[in-house]
Amino acid sequence: MDIYALYITIGLFTGILSGIFGIGGGMIIVPIMLATGHSFEESIGISILQMALSSFVGSVLNFKKKSLDFSLGLLIGAGGLIGASFSGFILKIVSSKILMVIFALLVVYSMIQFVLKPKKKDLITDTKRYHLQGLKLFLIGALTGFFAITLGIGGGMLMVPLMHYFLGYDSKKCVALGLFFILFSSISGAFSLMYHHIINKEVLLAGAIVGLGSVMGVSIGIKWIMGLLNEKMHKILILGVYGLSLLIVLYKLFF
Repeated sequence: MDIYALYITIGLFTGILSGIFGIGGGMIIVPIMLATGHSFEESIGISILQMALSSFVGSVLNFKKKSLDFSLGLLIGAGGLIGASFSGFILKIVSSKILMVIFALLVVYSMIQFVLKPKKKDLITDTKRYHLQGLKLFLIGALTGFFAITLGIGGGMLMVPLMHYFLGYDSKKCVALGLFFILFSSISGAFSLMYHHIINKEVLLAGAIVGLGSVMGVSIGIKWIMGLLNEKMHKILILGVYGLSLLIVLYKLFF
């Protein structure tokens, strides 16, 4: 298969997953890019570029469907924008092996959090609690953006289970917020990686091609597939994606 056709196919598949699960797709794209001969840093760059494209289209579609809480999304996104801006610096000073170990641990943590029942219901019931909740969401966004973009993922994979567990949001609401968060963190991360010369012309081209496929995929995921899934099936599929990503990363670490 031609390499560009492969990139489009990868993007299409990842975009569908992004639309269904609110993820950036880094847990899928980074291992595949590594397998095609790209360095860990280049793989992260390609992943982040496609995230920016797919998350923008996905968020527009979710907003039109009224499944995106725009005010909460802005709070989370602003935090992610700030946290992700440090990603290029981290990639310059931390080895790829250590980052992949952190990557695997975060996947395991996310799986555990998502399996657990929600800790509490939606707490936003009055102005005071809304402001407190807003601060928490901003800080969660900043921390997630800092770690996620450094690892080449948008952060949705980490935020979806956290919002489900701590805030009691249903999985589909978490997905819409997670995808909107990725829009902010991926744009910030892309600029950071460009500043640190991690994204070059080759990475930019590959990211754009993968992103083109992911834009088509995210439309399919949100418009058609999401409507067919109930809450239980949605959660089961999310856990399946976690498991697959973990296996790919562990294989890359030890083989």
